[in-house]
Amino acid sequence: MEVNKDHKSGFVSVIGRPNVGKSTLINSLIGQKVVIMSDKPQTTRNKIMCVLTLDDAQILFIDTPGIHKPKHKLGEYMLKAAENTLREVDVIFFVVDATEDIGGGERYILELLSLVKTPVILVVNKIDKIEKTKLLPIIQKYSACYEFVGVVPISAMEHTNLDGLIIEVKKYLEPGPQYYPEDMITDQPERLVIAEMIREKVLHATRDEIPHSIAVDIEEITTRANEDLYIRAVVYVERESQKGIVIGAKGQLLKEVGKLARIDIENLLGSKIFLDLWVKVKKDWRNKEGSLRSFGYE
Repeated sequence: MEVNKDHKSGFVSVIGRPNVGKSTLINSLIGQKVVIMSDKPQTTRNKIMCVLTLDDAQILFIDTPGIHKPKHKLGEYMLKAAENTLREVDVIFFVVDATEDIGGGERYILELLSLVKTPVILVVNKIDKIEKTKLLPIIQKYSACYEFVGVVPISAMEHTNLDGLIIEVKKYLEPGPQYYPEDMITDQPERLVIAEMIREKVLHATRDEIPHSIAVDIEEITTRANEDLYIRAVVYVERESQKGIVIGAKGQLLKEVGKLARIDIENLLGSKIFLDLWVKVKKDWRNKEGSLRSFGYE
């Protein structure tokens, strides 16, 4: 593969504790929704690579599950997925929430970072939610704990200073090839991205009633005679009572989930779809190795 000495490429791991805006940041950088977003902690479960292709660089962002103390086998998988990326990349983005003080979760991540030699950029997110005078003390507090190669304040939601973040990360990338076609935005199969989009809508619709007991499996994707895509998906929950919540009174909640998910999926695929949603119970699936593997957590 020929390498243009003026073209850079490399891998960037985006880490942080749950709910600091890692997925929002990656979607904003890519310019398209690839990874799901929710105000619930631990929304991201898989390590997902997203591709940003520029004229002079190709940056491969790895969205990782929020680093947290695991409470079940799924949690252990998520923590391992996040930690394993630290030595595999060229640069690390440590994303923190400007509206919250440094705590145990951040200190644990800083301990992990002290064990690797990868350059780390501190990304202070959500600066649109704080007074400007509070930003410098936040940066000073984190900088006293770790020697970052750079610090970039941003608002992922408002797209503030994302260009500055790209300029900063390019400093630490080596000359390299364009690994992927310029129209490719993720390494994930369509089935997984579709499943995640459906899971996001269930999370939004059920709020705190169904926190993380949900998994989505795409059972079938076929093209119909009218060239529309037929997608049959099953939403799995852990208890019978949760099944009723996801379906909702007279099926209204599931119908709303399907309506919203269909919009995102059609934008992703660029075609009309018929989304056939079902809800089934798979008891305690988060603690079963076989179930985790069947849902792609391995």
